[in-house]
Amino acid sequence: MATNSFFKIFLPKDRIFYSLFEGVAETVHEMAISLVEMVHEVSEDKRASIQAHIENLEHKNDDATHDIFTELGRNFITPFDREDIHALATALDDIADYIHASAKKISFYHINPNDTGIHKLTDLVLQSTVEIKKAVLGLRDMKNLREMISALIKINSIENQADDVFDMSIEMLFNNENDFKEVIKKREVYQVLEIATDKSEDAANVIESIIIKYS
Repeated sequence: MATNSFFKIFLPKDRIFYSLFEGVAETVHEMAISLVEMVHEVSEDKRASIQAHIENLEHKNDDATHDIFTELGRNFITPFDREDIHALATALDDIADYIHASAKKISFYHINPNDTGIHKLTDLVLQSTVEIKKAVLGLRDMKNLREMISALIKINSIENQADDVFDMSIEMLFNNENDFKEVIKKREVYQVLEIATDKSEDAANVIESIIIKYS
């Protein structure tokens, strides 16, 4: 009896890591939805309001990521490797950071986001967060590996598409934009959006590693 009580101390309470990761993935997805809404909004004042909402979500995500690291230090037994928990939390937080950075740059630089490259890249960021959510939800019981693997494959494809859209957008920008300041501003926005898809692929790679080890 005493032995059972002793081991309960070291067991993760309510499999908390799964709940925390699912919450982070949902917040990242909400941020991507808001970013798409922002770049299709014609009013600069309304865009600023959406950007503030994205910033609040980013702070919420920072708190959740901190909770994951706190639980990592508190729990002796974890559902998968501690290194993978740390890497996944970091990758998801990076996606949130780059979504936030994209919104912040659009607002700070007073960019008109009615731009094909920005629209396509934000759509791809949103698509990647949809697949991230599917993959993260699958971690809890590993019962739907086919759907998880399909999501990971889609994330890789989305990242490749984002690379192509970035290259084409830069080419169009140099060919069509005569204001050098606008070239610099938009190039920065393209870049952070493309990096957001890179970070989604980083998260997918961690999840793939977990699947290989534990499925």
